[in-house]
Amino acid sequence: MSLDEKFNKAAEDVNKLKSRPTDEELLELYALYKQSTIGDCNTERPGVLELKGKAKWDSWNSKKGISQDSAKEAYITKANQLMERYGVN
Repeated sequence: MSLDEKFNKAAEDVNKLKSRPTDEELLELYALYKQSTIGDCNTERPGVLELKGKAKWDSWNSKKGISQDSAKEAYITKANQLMERYGVN
């Protein structure tokens, strides 16, 4: 199975968790997903009142410089950890 196939499977399977991961875990997963699919953050940081958007942007921007393949590998690892921790439906 190619890296892209493993990544796509992990992205699909992680949506079937039995319970919701912590906000910190979700932000990490989000950032790795965005870095994997888009690369370095390419948008402006949301305004002060957009707390959720700012947190997501900060998390993604923290991955700046990581290659898309490295981000995919990290995403797969994180997704597998979450599936082990929370179980899958």
